[in-house]
Amino acid sequence: MASNARYYASPAEATKFATHLLAKSGLSEEDAKSMAECLVLADVRGVDTHGLARLPQYLERVSKGRVNATPRIQITEKTPVVAHLDGDNGFGFVVATKAMTEAIKRAEIYGIGMVTVNHSNHFGMAATYVLQALEANMISLVFTNSAKQMPPFGGKEALLDADGNPTTDVEVALNGSMAPIGGPKGSGIAILMDVMSGVLTGAAFGGEVGDQYKDTKPQNVGHCFVVLRPDVFMSTEDFKARMDVLVQRVHGVSPAPGFSEVLFPGEPEYRLSLQRQKEGIPYADAEKAMFANSAKKYGIDELLLSDTPLSLS
Repeated sequence: MASNARYYASPAEATKFATHLLAKSGLSEEDAKSMAECLVLADVRGVDTHGLARLPQYLERVSKGRVNATPRIQITEKTPVVAHLDGDNGFGFVVATKAMTEAIKRAEIYGIGMVTVNHSNHFGMAATYVLQALEANMISLVFTNSAKQMPPFGGKEALLDADGNPTTDVEVALNGSMAPIGGPKGSGIAILMDVMSGVLTGAAFGGEVGDQYKDTKPQNVGHCFVVLRPDVFMSTEDFKARMDVLVQRVHGVSPAPGFSEVLFPGEPEYRLSLQRQKEGIPYADAEKAMFANSAKKYGIDELLLSDTPLSLS
C-alpha cells in the first residue's frame, strides 16, 4: 500500500539544495541559483509538476550531454526595443530569465520591450516570467512551445484514440494524444503560441520540438517575451486601481454549482503560496527518496525535511 506521508521543506532550504545539486552538475553558481529559484517557485505555487520533482531528469539531461550546462548565450539587437537571444541549448529556466530581464530593460526605456529566443529548452512554469515582469510593475505576454502534445482541431494524431476520436479508455489514450483545450479556439491559441515562439524566433515548430525525455537531439524550444509599461497609458497607480475593480467584478460573479467562490486567474496559486511559505513545501516519500539519492550521487547534504508542517514545528 502506498504511503501518504508528507515531508516539509522551507523554500529557502529547497532553493539551497537545488542550487548545490545543479552547481555540482556543471552549472555556474549564478545559473544554478536562477534555475533553483524557478523550480522552487513552482512548488511554492502548487505547480508541483514543474518543481523539484523534475530535478533528477534535468540532472540526467546534463550528464548525457543533452543540455548545455554552460551556454554562451548570444543577444542580437534588432531594434531599440526588440532583441533576439540564442540560448545555445542551455536550460530554459536560465535562458528565459535572462531574456525577460532584457525585455524589461527595453520596456523601462521605451515603454515596450520584446525578446525572441531559440535554441532553448523547457522553461518550466510560465508564471515565473510573468511574475518577473510584475515585480517591475509591468504587463507581460509570455509564449513558449514544446514537443507535440495535441493535434490541431479536427486532426488525427497517434486524450484521443489513434483514430482521433475522444476516448475514456486509459490504455487507448496512452496510444493517442490530448484533445485541444477549448476545441477550435483552443487549437487556434496553441497555433498562435507556436507562431510567436517557434516560427517567429527561428526555433523548432509544428511538432518538430524535441522531446526532453526521449530524444537525444537538442529540443530547440522557442520563447517570446513582450513587456509593456502601463504608465505609458496611465499612471501605474491608476492602472492598479482599475485592475482592482476588475478583480472585484470577477469576485462578484455568482459561483456555479460545485464552486464556493469565483477567483481571478493566478489567485489559487497565490493563496497556496502564502500557505506553503508558512508551512513549507510538502514532498512525498518517493520525492524524499529521489532527493536523497541525488544528494548521495553528487556528494552534497540532503534536503532538510520536517515530518510536520513548519508552522507546527
